[in-house]
Parts: sequence; C-alpha cells; structure tokens
Amino acid sequence: MTDRVEAVLAALEAEGSARTRDAMGPRYGIVTADRVFGVPMARIQAVAKPLGKDHELAAAMWATRIYEGRMIAFLIDDPALVTHAQMDAWRAGFDNWAVTDTACFKLFDKVEGAAAMVEPWTRLNDEMGRRAGFALLACLALHGRPANFVHGLTLIEGAAGDERNFVRKGANWALRAIGGKKDPALRAAARELAARLAASEDRTARWNGKDALRAFAGADAKAGC
Repeated sequence: MTDRVEAVLAALEAEGSARTRDAMGPRYGIVTADRVFGVPMARIQAVAKPLGKDHELAAAMWATRIYEGRMIAFLIDDPALVTHAQMDAWRAGFDNWAVTDTACFKLFDKVEGAAAMVEPWTRLNDEMGRRAGFALLACLALHGRPANFVHGLTLIEGAAGDERNFVRKGANWALRAIGGKKDPALRAAARELAARLAASEDRTARWNGKDALRAFAGADAKAGC
C-alpha cells in the first residue's frame, strides 16, 4: 500500500504548480493546513480515473493529510463500503469548502442512509462541520437521493441567520437545490421560505432569501414557467 500511495502522490506532485497553489487562497478561498501541491481539479480527476474504486487506497490517501490526496480519496472510495462513522471522522477533518463540498458531491451522498447525517452536522458549531450538513443536503437534492427535504427546509431556516460565510452559502445552496426539485409541493415550500427570509430583519437571512428568489426566478424563466 505504501508504494501505491507514493505512486499516486508522485503523479499528483508532477501535475502541481506553484502558480496554482499560490492562487488557491486569494482567488478561490481554499485555505488549508494540509500540504498542497497545487493541482487543478481536472488533473486530480485525471489521476484518479485509472485507480477505479478502491476503499483501502482511499483510506490511505485520506491519511496523507495532503489536499490533493484527500481529494483523490473522495473520488476513488467505494460508497458501498463507507460507514456513517467514517463520514463523521472525515468530516471532522474538513478545513475548507472545497474538501467539504467535494466529499459530499462525489462520495457522501451516495452512501446508504447518508441523509441521517444532515441534521447532526447542521447543528454543529464549527463552520465547516455545519457547511458539510448543508452541502450534503444540497447534494442529496441535486442527485435525487432520498431525504426528508421538508425537514431540511426547517434546518435551513434555523441556520439562515448564521453570518459565517461558508455556512450561509451552504444553507443557500441547499435551499436552491430543494427549490429546484420537480415535486411541486417542495418547490412551493422552498419559494415560500425564500420569500419569508427575504423579508427578515436579519441581514444574513435576508440575503439568503433574496439570493434564492433570484435563482428561482431565473430557473423559472429559463423553463418558461
């Protein structure tokens, strides 16, 4: 396994550049305590593709504490073998939005019963932990996975006033994703919540509502509604 990990890391390092690494924070807001090679996401995906699904290698790549190595872990892990305990352990190590969102979008939302993690994560106090809850809710909605989206709207409303950047944007992402579902009742409920938030006296909640309403209006216009 050590040889395999070193081979993947060598391939990643060969794709890295100081220019990409130096732009991650200032340009994209990706700030991490982990070691970083500076590899664009498209090249990370290219390195991951021939590896296939490999749960053991994914665990080893996560353990490297290298940003790109952890991205590889999300891309190659087998969701059928991922437990809720693993999800929670990895979530505890999230320190930037890119790792958080990629884990949810590429892996976590495919895990059996993943929706059970939404509420406990959205009730966490740390910024990335709470972001993970809403990112997971958004990904479940976007990918048509089972979840209690009506209750999800309640969780969004409860966090809509959290002014921390990545929480408010995570809650907004989840609201827009639920509002984009085909279910007429869910669409109506999401729009009602957005309107209610848009009228709030709380500045952050108001931003969340207005931004979602703009997104809904644009989607409706594109669909000819």
